[in-house]
Amino acid sequence: MTYDCIVIGAGPGGMRAAMDAAQAGLKTALVEKEDLGGTCLNWGCIPTKLFLGSTAAAPMLHSQEKLKSATGTLSFDLPAMQTRKDRFLKGSRTAVGKQLQALGVDVHTGAASFKDAATLVVDKADGAVELGFRHCIVATGSMPTAFPGLEPDGDCVLHSSHVLTLTEAPASMIVVGAGAIGLEMGDFYNRLGTEITIVEGMDRLAPTEDADIGDVLAKQLKREGWKIHTGRKVASLKTVDGKAVLTFEDGETLTADKSLMAAGRKPASGTLNLDAIGAKTVGAGWIVTDGSLKASDSVYVIGDVNGRTLLAHAADHQARYVVRHICGKAQGDYVSGPMPACIYGHTEVMRVGPTVAELKAAGKAVEASVSQLIANPIAQSYGTTHGFVKVLWVEGKMAGIAAVGHGVSHLISAATIMVKQQWTVEDVHSIIWAHPTLDEALELAATAPRVAV
Repeated sequence: MTYDCIVIGAGPGGMRAAMDAAQAGLKTALVEKEDLGGTCLNWGCIPTKLFLGSTAAAPMLHSQEKLKSATGTLSFDLPAMQTRKDRFLKGSRTAVGKQLQALGVDVHTGAASFKDAATLVVDKADGAVELGFRHCIVATGSMPTAFPGLEPDGDCVLHSSHVLTLTEAPASMIVVGAGAIGLEMGDFYNRLGTEITIVEGMDRLAPTEDADIGDVLAKQLKREGWKIHTGRKVASLKTVDGKAVLTFEDGETLTADKSLMAAGRKPASGTLNLDAIGAKTVGAGWIVTDGSLKASDSVYVIGDVNGRTLLAHAADHQARYVVRHICGKAQGDYVSGPMPACIYGHTEVMRVGPTVAELKAAGKAVEASVSQLIANPIAQSYGTTHGFVKVLWVEGKMAGIAAVGHGVSHLISAATIMVKQQWTVEDVHSIIWAHPTLDEALELAATAPRVAV
């Protein structure tokens, strides 16, 4: 059978591509070797947020206790959370399956590899089949990785998928990697009573963000009882006598009941037989694409596996562009615009656009204006006044917005619009900002005095 478009991988990008292609009138197939929804739905974004949402009351109660306005205790049922999670994910997979069926998308379950520039081989449970295509969209995503000597063993050294299936919170956990995965999972298990020690080889938490973001995170997490090691290299992480044992390069060791290896991901490209289509890869297997996200004349590559941006919404955006490009409705090269990104939890991080360092590296003269959340009535009402909102300016226009603090992920869409449209201070004054809202922290940051940075 030959299709107008075959999509490999049913994560956020692949699902969007298949649905948009079918809606555009293309005869479409979707190939997925495991579960519909990919990493994001089944082992990443969604289950993590379910757990954080289920336990959000704990840090909020703690904030009110510090204000002497409430006392009390909370207990959580992790097995019940797992049951709820599994039920929700199963329902979500069923729902998207029905959507695909209603759109006329053929779903093939199996591992895909290229035979040539117009043929895909799908290894199914009952044997291999060949599928022809005019266009193929690779959306196979990425998977957890680890440095040599730090490989998860599924016993006491775990990766992110492992910790999402635990039914008992460990008394202690070492988290290696202070990016989104490490910070979010550490936050969740800390709420369950786990003693968290986080280790980051770079000089700060959230190392892809500006240093002032990492400083606020470190101060707040220390108040919550976390032990923090930054700027230290790890030599090994292994299970020893039923415990996770981490050894630093200087010989010092840490021991905990469990550990989470949350440092890095690698592309899921190794089994695609990319040589058959003449595609090139770099590094660990990231697939090289041209300006229109093509790896070859007939094959596009979107999402994590092309190495551009490892975010679900980036894959979704690229998918929309590629389908339009196939249909002749997008003529120029793909342009993402300013990329929004968040780290979720009690203390959150959000950013749209480049950091100060990235702007300076591009030769820009940068100014920053800041508002502290302590000045915001909503932050005060929740007793969560740590953090700030920061606007970066280049030549009088907004070039980036970043924030750290409770609830700041809710500012992300407004911030994306402001940076995308390169707002000036006059644009800020042109709208009415509802009061009292957390959004006013954006307004105050945008109208605060600017300082060269």
